[in-house]
Formats: sequence, C-alpha cells, structure tokens
Amino acid sequence: MSKTFQSVAVIGLGYIGLPTAAVLASRGIKVIGVDINQHAVDTINQGRIHIVEPDLEALVHEVVRTGKLRATTKPETADAFLIAVPTPFKGDHEPDLAYVEAAARSIAPVLKKGDLVILESTSPVGSTEQMAQWLADARPDLTFPHQAGEAADINMAYCPERVLPGKVIYELVENDRVVGGMTPHCAARAAALYKTFVRGKCIITNARTAEMCKLTENSFRDVNIAFANELSLICDELNINVWELIRLANHHPRVNILQPGPGVGGHCIAVDPWFIVDKSPKTARLIRTAREVNDHKPHYVIEKVKAAAAKFKNPKIACLGLAFKADIDDLRESPSVEIVQHLKELNLGELFVVEPQVTALPNNLVGDNVVLADANEAVAKADIVLLLVNHRAFKDIGIGALASKVVIDTRGLWEAMEKI
Repeated sequence: MSKTFQSVAVIGLGYIGLPTAAVLASRGIKVIGVDINQHAVDTINQGRIHIVEPDLEALVHEVVRTGKLRATTKPETADAFLIAVPTPFKGDHEPDLAYVEAAARSIAPVLKKGDLVILESTSPVGSTEQMAQWLADARPDLTFPHQAGEAADINMAYCPERVLPGKVIYELVENDRVVGGMTPHCAARAAALYKTFVRGKCIITNARTAEMCKLTENSFRDVNIAFANELSLICDELNINVWELIRLANHHPRVNILQPGPGVGGHCIAVDPWFIVDKSPKTARLIRTAREVNDHKPHYVIEKVKAAAAKFKNPKIACLGLAFKADIDDLRESPSVEIVQHLKELNLGELFVVEPQVTALPNNLVGDNVVLADANEAVAKADIVLLLVNHRAFKDIGIGALASKVVIDTRGLWEAMEKI
C-alpha cells in the first residue's frame, strides 16, 4: 500500500470512475467513491454494479466486502481526489465543463494542505488550470500551483483514461498513462499514485500537453474512421463492395484502413475532436471535416432505409443493435440510437429493435411503433433488416433467414448481402 496515499476519493462512479476506484481499492488503499446518483451509490455499497463491464462486479464485490471501497453522495476527506465526471458539449459543439466545475466545488470544502487533485475527465486544453482557479476561489486559505508553483499547498494534475469498454479492468492496469502536472512535483506525485496499480509506463509531461494528447488520440481515430466512412459512400455510388475493397487495399504493407459503420459513437471519439475545433476553429480544418463526415453517416443510413421502406405498404423493420460498439451496453452518443430515433419519428413502419445488452428501450425510443425484441423474432417478422452493431449474437443469424429480406448491413457482417 502507498505510504503517501492512505485514502483516495473518486468523484464520478461511471464507466471510468468505478473501475478505477475498484482497482485502487484492490491495492489496499481506502477508496471513497462519490456520485450524485443515489441508485449507483446504493448498488455499489451492496457489492454490485450499475453498469456492464466484464470482471468488474466480482472486483467491486470483493473490495466492498473487505471495506476498502465505500460509496457516498458527498465528498469526504482524503489524500487524493480523482475527478472522472462527464464532459459533454452544448450548443454548437461547445465544451460543457459544468460537471467538472460542480465536482471541483464539491471537494473544495474537504481539501487540506498536501492533497493531490487529478482531473481524468476528457477536457479541453486549459481545463486543469480552470479547475485550479475554481478551487482557489472556493478555498482562499490554500495555495494552488498557478499561484505558488512547486510550493503550493495543493498539487494538481491531469491524467486521461485510455481504456476500451469491455476490457477496462485489464487496460487500466496494463496501458501506459500520460501524467500531466501543473508543476513537475505535481506530475511526480500523480505518477506515484498511478504506479500503485499501473503496470504500464507513467509518462510525465505538463497538464496542457496531457489534455491535448487525449484529444489528439481520439481525433486521430476519428479522422481515420471518416476516411473509411467516406470510402463507403463513394463505393455505394460506384457499385463497389467497400469491405472487399478495404480488405484488398490493406494487403499493402503500409496501408491499414479501418472499417466503416453507421457513424461514430461513444463519449470519446464522437465528442473529443470538437474540443480541439472549439479552441482552434480556423486551424482545425481536417479535424472538423472528419467530424462532419462521421456525423453525416447516420443520415445516409436513414435515407437508405427510407428508400427500402418505400417498396412496402407498411414495412416491418428489424434494427439490430443500439450500443455504440459491439458487445457492450454503452449507448452514449451512439449513431445507432440516433438512426432508430429518426426512423421512429418518420413512422415508416413497425420497428423491431434488438439490443442484447439492455432490458429496456431508452426513453427517446419508446413509442407505439417500436418493440424491443430478440434477434430471431425481429428477423423473422421483418421486411427490412438493418444491421447497426456487429454484436457476436448477430453472427449466428444465418444467411438463409435473410434470403427474402431487404438487408442493409452497415458493418459488413454478412459479406454476401447488400453493403453501405
């Protein structure tokens, strides 16, 4: 157990905060998990979890049983504070730091000299400095790095997560971390905390570079996905199978084209590039264009469905998948949800929605013309089969079951059928 950090408070117990809290607690550190969601707090204190993530529930059960992890709705005194709250955008893709500000102001009353505060939330460049200012405004009796440098009472750093849903527990431990301090001492203290559970490298830099690094990683992926999505549109115009094309092109030793889909989802790739555009609107031209290409793809899929539906009087449409990627329950920023919502509002016909990872439809999809169904039932009843997510469960659907259907496969799961 770390001699420096006897206790850590994790603010935000979602897809990143809860696994991080559990892994820290498994290393013998006393962890106080904080979330405004009373249901999440109660569930965790029962040794259970409110999200879907492999291996997480067993870990949470064990650290709660041993008393190393406890959840509450209000911050308490600790040696370090990790902030892992959402950072959505508002209006015209303007970053919304309201959750980060609320988290900062919530911990301000319990801060003491010598504490470490780390922002993990994906944030625009300058957010760690902004958080330091919020804390300084709330606690004028303490000094912060932007005021006193290395002599500050409170150390502050930025360390973004780099995990893949479905593999979070493994990647929290094994992946390298970029640790950006507001001063070198801040970075060193933050790295010391992460080294209690990270087997990968803890690479030290400054806070602004660490913030930009996270945005850069996801923007790089977004630009490459946009290339694949644009290729899929071009191939559709030219009557070329884009999946075969990409497979052939990737035989080149220096080419590695990603796979197209119905858009880009999740709370990272679909959001983070806009944080760069917001800071550098005139310069970030390629990043903006990639976002626009990927944001357009769901509308293209909707037009394909509308064209297919026009061939039927009252078509039944099977919509396979809602999550933003395969085999997880995370619907955040999912293009599949956006597509199904638009199809519901267009009232093209009856929608049979299949999502193996959820037990109820999200509120924005509830309607008289929408039914949550299993895959076999949906495909059997459908005139049109729209594949949106390549869940493993959908690979078991035989080509024979699709033979008499209009198939729109946005993921290339069924090679012999129509692709877009």
